[in-house]
Amino acid sequence: MSPILTLADAYHFAAAKHVGQRRKGEAEEPYVNHLTEVADLVARATGGADVDVIVAAVLHDTVEDTETSFEEIADRFGKRVAGLVAEVTDDKTLLKAERKRLQIEHAARASQGAKIIKLADKTSNLRAMAFSPPKGWPAARRAEYLDWARQVVAGCRGANAWLEDQFDQAAAVLAETEGALA
Repeated sequence: MSPILTLADAYHFAAAKHVGQRRKGEAEEPYVNHLTEVADLVARATGGADVDVIVAAVLHDTVEDTETSFEEIADRFGKRVAGLVAEVTDDKTLLKAERKRLQIEHAARASQGAKIIKLADKTSNLRAMAFSPPKGWPAARRAEYLDWARQVVAGCRGANAWLEDQFDQAAAVLAETEGALA
């Protein structure tokens, strides 16, 4: 299958898997908007040079948030894409605090492609939080998220300077909109 068809298939697959899901923000954007933004950031950061990483960006939350297996992704999109998705997928059987700790720990050991996806994901999340904060999240919880995202991204530094700058800008906007988060 051509790279363009593979990417189109990934978007179709992810949209079908995430149908009905919404972001946590007050605007309740369709979840697929997040997947599209992450893939766009990855595509721009890499100049579109590695379609597998872009496809994995589209699919990065599919196993974590839907009834999808890594085997299903490998069968449809290849082992490399499934491996990248696995690198950025949290084990939902673990407690949230442990999952967050492991993200910080794993970031530095991740592959280049996984680091780029993680950078794009955290950038998208901070942008969303700045413009449509999650319902019921007080400033202290948003500040905690920002601090944690910065810790995760610290392990991804060196992967892509442009994307790191996008993250830093998103973090600065969030900190500024929240005042005390800086």
